[in-house]
Amino acid sequence: MVFKRLWPYIKKYLNITFLAILCTVVVSGTNSAVAYLAKPVVDDVFGKRNPAMLVPLSIAVFAVYLIKDTFAYIQSYITQSVSLKVIRDIRSDLYCHMVYLPLKEYQATNTGKMVSHIMNDVGVLARLAGTLVKDVLQQSFTIVFLVIVLFIRDWRLAIICITILPLAGIIVSRYGKKTRKLTGKSQEAIAGLMSILYESFTGSRIVKAFTMEDRENRKFIDEQEKYTKLQIKKAKVASLLSPSMDAVGGLAMAVIILYGGHRVINGSMTTGQFVSFAAALFMLYPPVKALGGLHNNIQGASAAIERVLNVMDTPNEGEAMSSGIPGPDGIKDRIQYRGVSFRYNENEDYVLKDVDLTINKGEVVAVVGASGGGKTTLVNLLPRFYEFKDGEILIDGENIKNFQLRTLRQNIAVVTQDTILFNDTIRNNIAYGKGEFTDEMVFTAARAAHADIFIEKLPQKYDTIIGEKGFRLSGGEKQRISIARAILKNSPILILDEATSSLDTESERIVQQALENLMKNRTTLVIAHRLSTIINADKIVVIGGGRITETGKHTELLSKSRIYKRLYDMQFGKLTEHVEIR
Repeated sequence: MVFKRLWPYIKKYLNITFLAILCTVVVSGTNSAVAYLAKPVVDDVFGKRNPAMLVPLSIAVFAVYLIKDTFAYIQSYITQSVSLKVIRDIRSDLYCHMVYLPLKEYQATNTGKMVSHIMNDVGVLARLAGTLVKDVLQQSFTIVFLVIVLFIRDWRLAIICITILPLAGIIVSRYGKKTRKLTGKSQEAIAGLMSILYESFTGSRIVKAFTMEDRENRKFIDEQEKYTKLQIKKAKVASLLSPSMDAVGGLAMAVIILYGGHRVINGSMTTGQFVSFAAALFMLYPPVKALGGLHNNIQGASAAIERVLNVMDTPNEGEAMSSGIPGPDGIKDRIQYRGVSFRYNENEDYVLKDVDLTINKGEVVAVVGASGGGKTTLVNLLPRFYEFKDGEILIDGENIKNFQLRTLRQNIAVVTQDTILFNDTIRNNIAYGKGEFTDEMVFTAARAAHADIFIEKLPQKYDTIIGEKGFRLSGGEKQRISIARAILKNSPILILDEATSSLDTESERIVQQALENLMKNRTTLVIAHRLSTIINADKIVVIGGGRITETGKHTELLSKSRIYKRLYDMQFGKLTEHVEIR
């Protein structure tokens, strides 16, 4: 069933695959021809000492090997190129599917495991696919042709061999099940290793700051030990397979020598027939043994394929990107939350409860409250980072679930506290999300974000590579690049999620000026721990316990909102002791 899912990928290359199969048939046939030629060589050349047969048989043997090697080269090249293309297609489709997975899937699965699916699980297929068609078909055809030679030479001896072969099948099946189970566990262990590597490398600054190198070493060594033990168990199973198959082959050969030798002695079988039969039997053993090993590899690959298919079967946002009505084309009137309730999982409490909120076009609406109160969740529902069941969110009277997800998100720009930049040039980071752009557009956005101040001082200016996550820039500089990116996107709706909370006073001042430029003529939702950044907002929404408790301007809320008053007093030093906000 698992391999049926791979058929669409293989079907695209059927024409050239058929050529590889034809080559496989020829190669398998030449292997059998060598065994078949053993009889005339032994009986006519060495037995009857017939000189007339010496040259023709020598030429025939050379021709067989020449044909075999030529077609083996063509077969090997075709099968490897096709298998690599199939793996390329699978890996591309898997990545494209994962890119469109909902945000909750990324939060539920660690990064190392997701990378492991793309690289390791598909890599298992890559290692197998290079030999799967070539070896399975070649060994299978070789077995068929050699069995034909066995029956031609002596059908009685052939039947004896056939009755022994099922023992090999039982051994292969038994070890294959164990291999599949161990391979699945090994791939999970690799995912764990990759997760540790990713976290320790990307978090190297914190590791060093807290001198946790030894702890990270122990974590890696423990996980590596777990993986090694699984690999040793796999090696044990694989090591048992070969001797078990050898024992079956030895039994078959002993029976053939006993019975065949008796027939040669009593004259019912020529020496050439026996040698030809024995040669075919000897040549039959390697492909049977190889198929046993391939069965184990296939079982291991099946576990990897299942994990890949499980990811590809996870519903994603790909269809929602283009299904629905286009838009919204800006905001003509307002955004409305109506009775919106949300929880991340069915067995958890609601994070938001019966939220009603109206945001008029061009307004700056700030959302404040204690940590864990639902502020970020509230704004994340607008671009549909999470899907909610209860209530509705409207833009100009249209439910956002009716919009194409792509065009909805194109109308929303996001600037967060955790600035995400890419290991690319400053120019490309600013232009990220903008299909077509000019250098002047990038320069204008950078000036509006006050990013040109430090960019112009860099040796390569806008062509500067900023490193992974922008590590070569300061926090304020990264934030200004992020703001420039939002300015260039030029979306009518803006979400600012604690965009200045991690900055020092000087950086905050510069970034706040950039944010003011960004918010001009846009409908803005702001989440801010620092109340100084949102005092002049058109509307401040106070959230507590997942509900909107009060709404108003700064001066109004100071007099009527207990939660807002406490937040304000705590930040501006009017409370001398810790007050827990609920």
